[in-house]
Amino acid sequence: MAREKNAKQPFWLGGAAASMAVCFTHPLDQTKYRMQVLRSKESMLHTLYRFAARDGIPSLWSGLSASILRQATYSTARFGLYNSLSRQMQKNGSKPSAASTIACAGVAGGLAGMVGNPAEVVLVRMCADGAKPLAERFGYPNPIVALYRIGRDEGLQVFGRGISANVVRSVLMNVSQIAPYTAAKRVILSRTSLKDDIRTHALASLVAGTVATTACAPADVLKSRIQSAAKGSSVMQVVRDGLRNEGPGFLMKGWTPAWLRLT
Repeated sequence: MAREKNAKQPFWLGGAAASMAVCFTHPLDQTKYRMQVLRSKESMLHTLYRFAARDGIPSLWSGLSASILRQATYSTARFGLYNSLSRQMQKNGSKPSAASTIACAGVAGGLAGMVGNPAEVVLVRMCADGAKPLAERFGYPNPIVALYRIGRDEGLQVFGRGISANVVRSVLMNVSQIAPYTAAKRVILSRTSLKDDIRTHALASLVAGTVATTACAPADVLKSRIQSAAKGSSVMQVVRDGLRNEGPGFLMKGWTPAWLRLT
């Protein structure tokens, strides 16, 4: 019966659900990317208000089509790869250990990061455009045109820009959600009177979301700055410039909207 139920729920439903979810969370994503590329210390609310007041509330959804493309590639690949790897682990009929589950999540996240990197480049550029002066904007009307123009004007190698930071972020995002969730749930059940119900799951998810957001923030900032630039920059160059001009705190830019979105 369980196999029959699983067979009716293909992995691509995860990608479809993620694509629908971003229709609601996109303003947070957009704000995160703008905070990451801006060399200022504006808060999330101030950034949201400033751009909504200048360009109108609907502008907070600009770049949504790129966000849907990113989820359709990255999230679908992540769910599909994880399911495939998990099935391989369960071939002998035994339940996979926590270590093997984390390993599957890490590998699936890393490979999905590679698959989704071209869409990630487009997404970062389309979301960050509104925070740039008019002369520096890319002005892509949609992600399909963006993919074509990047390939034609800058070369296919640009689709791999920031891929190392993106893969690290994707691995950390998957792994740092599973291990903290499991640990938090174990502590809650052993040290409180709560049962294994929705309240425990929600609290454990809150802990996992906080840990994952914090662990991923530096790689996320580096990825966004590399991908949003018209000219290529190395990870070390971005780190040096950020530390010199803004201090170590620049690695946590966009943490609040990223945390809200994930949590």
